[in-house]
Amino acid sequence: MEPWLILTLLLGCLILLMLSGLPIAFTFLLVASIVMYLIMGGESGLKQLVLSIFDSLTKFNLTPIPFFAVMGEVLFHSGLARRTLDVLAKWVGSIPGRLSVITTLSGGLFASLSGSAVANTAMLGSLMVPEMRGRGYSKEMTLGPIMSSGALAMIIPPSALAVLLGTMAEISIGKLLIGAILPGILLLSLYLAYIIIRCIINPSMAPNYKVDYVSVSDRLISTIRDIVPMGFLILAVLGVMFLGVATPTEAAALGALGSFLLALFYRCLDLNVIIKSISGALSVTVMIFAIIAGSSAFSQIIAFTGATSAVVQAVLGLSVSPMIILVSMMIIVIVLGCFMEQVSIMMITIPIFLPVIQAFDFDLVWFGILMLISLEIGQLTPPFGLVLFVMKGVAPTDINMKDIYISSAPYCLLDLAGLTILMMFPAIATWLPGLIRG
Repeated sequence: MEPWLILTLLLGCLILLMLSGLPIAFTFLLVASIVMYLIMGGESGLKQLVLSIFDSLTKFNLTPIPFFAVMGEVLFHSGLARRTLDVLAKWVGSIPGRLSVITTLSGGLFASLSGSAVANTAMLGSLMVPEMRGRGYSKEMTLGPIMSSGALAMIIPPSALAVLLGTMAEISIGKLLIGAILPGILLLSLYLAYIIIRCIINPSMAPNYKVDYVSVSDRLISTIRDIVPMGFLILAVLGVMFLGVATPTEAAALGALGSFLLALFYRCLDLNVIIKSISGALSVTVMIFAIIAGSSAFSQIIAFTGATSAVVQAVLGLSVSPMIILVSMMIIVIVLGCFMEQVSIMMITIPIFLPVIQAFDFDLVWFGILMLISLEIGQLTPPFGLVLFVMKGVAPTDINMKDIYISSAPYCLLDLAGLTILMMFPAIATWLPGLIRG
C-alpha cells in the first residue's frame, strides 16, 4: 500500500474516533494496536508496541512533568497566587483600562506559577469578572484580557505543554523552557499595548473610577511580602537551568519543594491543600503519560510504513522556499486548533513536521516555540477553543458564546502578530537558550 494512502487512512481513523468522544490517548493506542497487529505479524507487532511504549515512558526528560504539576497545584489550591492581584492593583494606578491591565499582568504572573491555561483562565475569570463588570467594563474588555493572559500558561515556563512538546519532538526541555521566556513577554506586551491604546481611543470600554492613593512604602511592603518570595521561586527554577547548575528535572523538583515551603511559610498549607494538590498533579501526570504512550506508538507506525520519508521527499521536492513550508505548517496547526484539542494536534503533526524541519536544518527550539504560539491561538479560536469554554463556565449568565468569540478575536490577531515577529526575528527565541551553560 502506498505511504500516502496509509497516512490518509491513519489520520482518517484517528479523527473519526476522536469525534466519537473516545479519549485522545485511547484513540491513538487503539489505532496503533490494530495497525501494528496487521502490518507487523500479529502478536509480534503487539509485543513491539509494548516495547515502544515502555521505551517512550522511561525517558529521564519526562520527570519534570509531575514536579511542575505539583508546583502549580500547590500554589493554586493554597491561594498564594491570588495575593498578587492586590499588590499589582496598588502599583498600576489609574491608567486607561486599569482592571484589564491588572488582569493581564496577573495572568502573566500566574502563568509562570501554574503552567495550566485552564486553571489560569478559571482563576482569573472567577476573581476578575464580577469586579470588572461591576465597574462598567465592556464585555470585550472584560473577557478578552482574561482569556488571552490565561492562555499564556501554555508558553510562559514552566509549561507542561512545552515539556510534552519537547519530549515528542526530542527538543532540549531546558532550552525550550528558557527560550519561551522572551516570546511570552513579547505577547504579554502586545496585549498590554492593545488594551491601553484601545481604552484611550474609546474610554467607554473601561470607565475610569477613583482609586485610593497607596503610599510607596505600603506598595513596597506588599510587594516584598506577597510577590518577592514567589518571584524568587520562579527565578530559582529558571535560574538553575539557565546557569547549567541543574537539569530541568532537578529544577522542577526545586520548584515543587519551594511551593510547599512557601505555602507553609504563609500558613496556607493544610491536609486539604496537600490532598487536592497531589490528586490534581497525579491526574495531570497520568493523562500526559498516557498521551505520550499513544503518540510514540503512532510515530513508530508512520516511520515503519515509510510515510515519514515519503512526506519529507515530497516537501523537499517542492520549488518553494523553506520559510513558506514553515508558514504552511503553522497555518495547518492554527486551522486544526479551531476544531481539535492541542495535544491531539501535536500528536498528529509532530511526527510529520519534525523530519521536514530537521531536513531544512531549522532551529528546533525556535520551531517548538512557534508551535506553542500556534497552539495557543487554537485555544482562543472558535468554535472549539478550550479557553473559550472555560470562560463560559465561569462567566455570568448574561454572557453568551458570541460575546466570548468576539472578545477573543483581537487577541488572536495579536498572537498572529507575535508569531510573525518571531518568524522574522528567530533570535527572540534562540538568544537565551544560546547562553545556557553546560
